[in-house]
Amino acid sequence: MMRENYTQLEVLLLTGTTFTSRNLCQKDDSRRDDPLTETEQLAEACLNGLLPTILPESYLKAVKDSGILYLWQIKEAASFLELELGEIPATIDEHLSITPRLFFSTKSHN
Repeated sequence: MMRENYTQLEVLLLTGTTFTSRNLCQKDDSRRDDPLTETEQLAEACLNGLLPTILPESYLKAVKDSGILYLWQIKEAASFLELELGEIPATIDEHLSITPRLFFSTKSHN
């Protein structure tokens, strides 16, 4: 029998802050023709496993509940990165999402 409930974790990382402006990606960009922006460095660092380091409580609780989480998607917005993690790739319920564009569109219905 297949499980019907799966763990999903949605994380927003604000860009342009002192928290995210630290050197999060230890990659040598001197050989690149197009150095990465701060947001791109943060996204690359997340792909390289940064999330459990910077948000251990949230990540470890979700892993404890589910066993393993995969980073399925990174969406870039004007002032944040939206990370979607889960056991399987699944659509985030817009009524439960913390994404500002979804949050504000459903807030007017409450």
